[in-house]
Amino acid sequence: MITDEQRATIRRLYFAEHWRLGTIANELGLHRDTVARAVGAERFVTGCRPRASRLDPFVPFVTKLLEQHPRLCATRVHEMLVLRGHVGSVRQTTRWVASLRPRRAAEAYLRLSTLPGEEAQVDWAHFGFFIRLGLLLLRQLV
Repeated sequence: MITDEQRATIRRLYFAEHWRLGTIANELGLHRDTVARAVGAERFVTGCRPRASRLDPFVPFVTKLLEQHPRLCATRVHEMLVLRGHVGSVRQTTRWVASLRPRRAAEAYLRLSTLPGEEAQVDWAHFGFFIRLGLLLLRQLV
């Protein structure tokens, strides 16, 4: 952890005197990543907003449609949007509809683990015809 005085010195050397990060780190006896974090705290924060989607005008229609028909497939929703003037791709609509649908609750499974020889499993089946055939063949041989 560096002090506020060290942080101010790092920022002065970087922004005002245009020193490189490695040079500052060597001069102050700090690690290069520490210097980079001190310099870049506000530098890499972007204030950009998410871009508007082609599907934004259709949000009320699709949410209402999915409330009424929750099992409606996304390709059918895309066809309905194309009739209403949407020009995007099927893949875009499919991803968007998948994000709107509620997720099913995950099912819990109990995994059984046993040591070798602790349990045995048997699959029961009726082989009456084959057993009779085998007995007949044995009688003929004897």
